[in-house]
This record gives sequence, C-alpha cells and structure tokens, in this order.
Amino acid sequence: MKALVYDGPGQISWTDVPNPAILHPSDAIVRVDTTTICGTDLHILKGDVPAVHNGRILGHEGVGTVIELGQTVSNFTVGDRVIISCIKSCGHCTNCRIGLYSHCLGDEGESGIGWIFGHLIDGTQAEYVRVPYADNSLYKLPENVSDDQGVMLSDILPTGFEIGVKAGHVAPGDVVAVIGAGPVGLAAIATAGLYGAATIIAIDLDENRLDQALDFGATNTVVSGSPGWEAQVLALTDGAGVDVSIEAVGTPQTLTMALDLVRPGGHVANVGVHGQAVTLNMAELWIRNITISMGLVNASTTPMLLKLVAQDKIPASKLATHHFTFDQFLEAYDTFSRAAETKALKVILTRLVGSG
Repeated sequence: MKALVYDGPGQISWTDVPNPAILHPSDAIVRVDTTTICGTDLHILKGDVPAVHNGRILGHEGVGTVIELGQTVSNFTVGDRVIISCIKSCGHCTNCRIGLYSHCLGDEGESGIGWIFGHLIDGTQAEYVRVPYADNSLYKLPENVSDDQGVMLSDILPTGFEIGVKAGHVAPGDVVAVIGAGPVGLAAIATAGLYGAATIIAIDLDENRLDQALDFGATNTVVSGSPGWEAQVLALTDGAGVDVSIEAVGTPQTLTMALDLVRPGGHVANVGVHGQAVTLNMAELWIRNITISMGLVNASTTPMLLKLVAQDKIPASKLATHHFTFDQFLEAYDTFSRAAETKALKVILTRLVGSG
C-alpha cells in the first residue's frame, strides 16, 4: 500500500510500505477512505515531537471501512463504516474505566499514553491502518453522516468540546472567549452553545477565520491585533471579564491573553498544544480565584457528538474547506501549512476511486 511517511524534520513522502496485519486478537484492519491533517502533524514535521521516529506513518484522524477483524472483536463486522478515534482505549484498565482514555494503560504504543496513531504506531494517512483495541477505539458511522463530517469526530470536535467547553465549565448564560479561531477553536465555538453560553467571542489575528467563526456560533468577533482589542472584549461583559477563556493556539502570548480576560472566579481552559515553557505569574494569579485546566482529549464524548452531528446540530461539514486525493498529500500539507494564505481550516484527503 501507499502511505505518508515521516523521514525526519521537514521530510515526508507518499511511498510504498507493507500492508498492516492483525497482530493481536483485539485488532481491526481498516481501509482508510478519508483522512485529514492536524496541526500536531505540522509540529511533528518540524521535529517538535521526538518520539516520532523516521519511517513512521503519520496521521491520527480517519474514516474508513473495516476489512479484517481479530478473533475477539465483537462490536463490528467486515464492511462497517467507522470513525477511527485519535485516542486508543483498551476498555479494561483503571483509567479507561473512568473515561480517562487519554492515559489508557494498555501496552499498545506505550502504557499510559492514549495518543498513539502517527506517534508511537503507524497512523491513518495511509490506504490501510491497523486499529488496536478496535471494540473501544472505533465508532460506527451512520449512513446519514458523511465522511467529511465523520472525520471531524476523530479529534477536533471532541477536543474542542472536552478540553475547552467541558473542562472550562461553561454554564448557561456565560460569556465565553475563544482565543484562536482555527479548527479546534471553531470546534469549541460550535459546542459552547450546548451548555448554554449566551455570548461567544471569537478572537484571532486572521479576519477570514473570524468571519468563518460566525458560521460556527460566535456571537461576536475581535481582531486581537487591533488597537484596544482587550477593551472590545471587556465591553461585551460587565467589565469584570469573561466567565470562561478558552485558549486554542498554544503560545505563551495567547495563554496570557486568556488569563488577562477572565473574571475573578472564572475558568481558563487551555486547549492549545504548547511547544515551549510558559511562565505563570502566581504572585498575581493566586488571589483571583480562577481555575486553569489543560489536557489531552479522551474522546469519551464522541458517541454523543456523533448523534448531534447526525441531527445537524453541529456544523461539522463546514470545517472541510479543501479537498484532495491521496496522491496529493504533499500538496495538501503545503496548503494546510499556509492556512492564513489559503484560508484552509481542515484539508480532506480521500481514497482514489478504484484503489483497494
């Protein structure tokens, strides 16, 4: 088969590799019909994730068709259309039993690390992928949910909802600021209304993304590079600050923005992946009674979000802005890496018709 292989910092290739095979009775082999590229993949390509070794097939999001099952898999049959979760779940360990799939203790990849696809084992940017713990790491896709919609449930929708909205304790009537209107920030915007947020403020440097944020449920937008942008945000509150700040970029500057905007007693939910250390001024923060949360998605809410997507309650398909076929992977990476210029949110890659 062909797959997108990491060959070291700045080097990827769409090349021939051996087909995956069943290694354990709980495995499934899935033909990947649709996949996408994540900002984390760009971090890997920059060399920011040293655990990813040369020769690794990248990708942790995908929708596909089950073509082979291990002997103990009971929830699926060959031919099922499925969502491949970005997080493994053995379903039996202490952490999985409480829904902390992000720290699944199953030994696939590495015990205690839930994100394994395209990281510690071969991923989904390929014609076929082996899925460990298939009964707990795959989700059947209803006929009325498209591949474009389904692939958003692999990662970004549960990430924005779980690590942003849920961890931020969004409550009815809240004013919520989402800093960063990229795909994950938009996912947080699209799901903040599920908990009754009254005002959802999208904050970004990119005016195009702010325009798109309005389609995902933002009530207001603020250009963070404009003069007096912070005063614009505070004017949408009672002056004390927002109830919940969701940081969806992953830089020291944007986390500082989130902290500066939140009211006493409020919540700051860090969703962004940080590549460098961040300094917290505890001498000033401790007295404000704020809660700061962070984490890796568990994808435990995927079944619930799937129901909402199936009922068109979440505009998942709007995240798919650019489409490519598998033989255009390098072009897709280039387009996604220049998102400010290309106006890309999620680039969608689909299997070539007639292949596999």
